[in-house]
Amino acid sequence: MSVTITAADINKLRQATGAGMMDCRKALTESNGDFEGAIDWLRKQGQKVAAKRSDREAKEGVVIAKTTADNKAGIVLCISCETDFVSKNADFVAFAQSIADAAIQHNVKSAEELNEVSINGAKVADMINDKLAAIGEKIAVSKFERVDAPYVSSYIHGAYRMGVLVGFTKEAGDGGKDVAMQIAAMNPLAVDENSIPADVVAREKAIAIDVVKAEGKPAEMAEKIAMGKLNKFFKDNTLMAQAFVKDGNKSVAEFLKSIDADLKVTEFKRVALG
Repeated sequence: MSVTITAADINKLRQATGAGMMDCRKALTESNGDFEGAIDWLRKQGQKVAAKRSDREAKEGVVIAKTTADNKAGIVLCISCETDFVSKNADFVAFAQSIADAAIQHNVKSAEELNEVSINGAKVADMINDKLAAIGEKIAVSKFERVDAPYVSSYIHGAYRMGVLVGFTKEAGDGGKDVAMQIAAMNPLAVDENSIPADVVAREKAIAIDVVKAEGKPAEMAEKIAMGKLNKFFKDNTLMAQAFVKDGNKSVAEFLKSIDADLKVTEFKRVALG
């Protein structure tokens, strides 16, 4: 026996899921009018859409960086999509914000853990699937990073296109945000020289030696000149040695020392679109 599907039923399902009217009518018809069954049907359709769109590149999205109220931890995540039309939509930004809030509230450690978190009774993974079905773009928690430290600062750059977390040894105040902005602008590879992996240092040194030899410099001079180039590499690519963007006359290390002699950066995370 067929069940009559009313416009009110369709609208209720549309409001609950964000799916199109025709999809909602089809879902209710397929589930014989059962509301929860219709939601499940739409989610299954969303999974099919996700499979069909798995080859699509999701280079756009929204990056959110947040810290806990006590600044002892922070998360930065990217909810990716395919087009800037979607990423600039206020509803999509609010959707990403709600997921970031849930990550903070539930003390989430990874993207996999975040997907299992519930918001108002719905799992994040299911919410993403529903959003995918509603807008027809590939959506995912594509990046997730976390920092735990005695004090964590966060910064969101531009129109949610980049987020930064910085861990400090102690309270950093406004200086913490300044350092986060430095990381956003200058994209250092590591906190300091000692934080750069040995294989990266070895590769940079080998390249420098080859360049010096190619310039015709004597072999006995190559090592010394290469070390000079390596020091320049450290100055350009490590946070502490970089010139401070707000005052080029001092390094970031000197800036931190001007705030507090004991204030140091423990780690940082920088997440950008693309």
